[in-house]
Amino acid sequence: MRLLIAAIAACLALGMPAGAGASDAQPSATSIEGWEAVGRLNIANGNICTGALVAPDLVLTAAHCLFDPRTGAQVAPASIWFEAGLSGRQAVALRQVAKAVVHPQYRYRPAGAHQIGSDLAVLKLDRPISRSRIQPLAMSQDAERGDILRVLSYTRRHATRPGLEPSCSVLARQSRTLVLSCLVDFGASGAPVLEMRPGLPPRLVSVISAKAAMGKRRVSIGTALDASLRELMRRAG
Repeated sequence: MRLLIAAIAACLALGMPAGAGASDAQPSATSIEGWEAVGRLNIANGNICTGALVAPDLVLTAAHCLFDPRTGAQVAPASIWFEAGLSGRQAVALRQVAKAVVHPQYRYRPAGAHQIGSDLAVLKLDRPISRSRIQPLAMSQDAERGDILRVLSYTRRHATRPGLEPSCSVLARQSRTLVLSCLVDFGASGAPVLEMRPGLPPRLVSVISAKAAMGKRRVSIGTALDASLRELMRRAG
């Protein structure tokens, strides 16, 4: 199957001006069980992305978040901070990144043409976050066409409180690349795409990589999880 994507937008990492403020909260975002595992990644080059805790000391995000869009150079892991469960001015936990492991097939490309399908990275935190404070998100490799999903992210409009795309679907899948009807904004790079089933905690099935278009329809591109994630987590330690 060939994905008919008319245009891939620039990466969704967001440059934050000094003193950027919060927009109105979406109450439904924080009603999701375990939402505190999602947090804002503050990067020394002035960008922000979104990440999700997948182990007490490991955060999953998009690989392109780790590269400076002006120079193409990978940023130093220690220049990245993870604010888990950020709501307003307070986070449930704040940790510095000690190590970053990028998917071995990922190659950074200039904004507007960055690589999809392997846009994953795992960040090792300098200290674990206790499970009594935040439970890491469970993960699944089962995302398929037609599945109804949700996205939690920190964006231009929701810079200090998580925003929720409450109901979107998988329009197509090709290997590790998902085309989603989810509407996302700058800052949503690395945001978890969640599968919600009645009576069960949410499961992370994909990571947001880019905005795109199918004809006149706005869509987003996600990287689906597969067995390679376990190897990234192992290498991150």
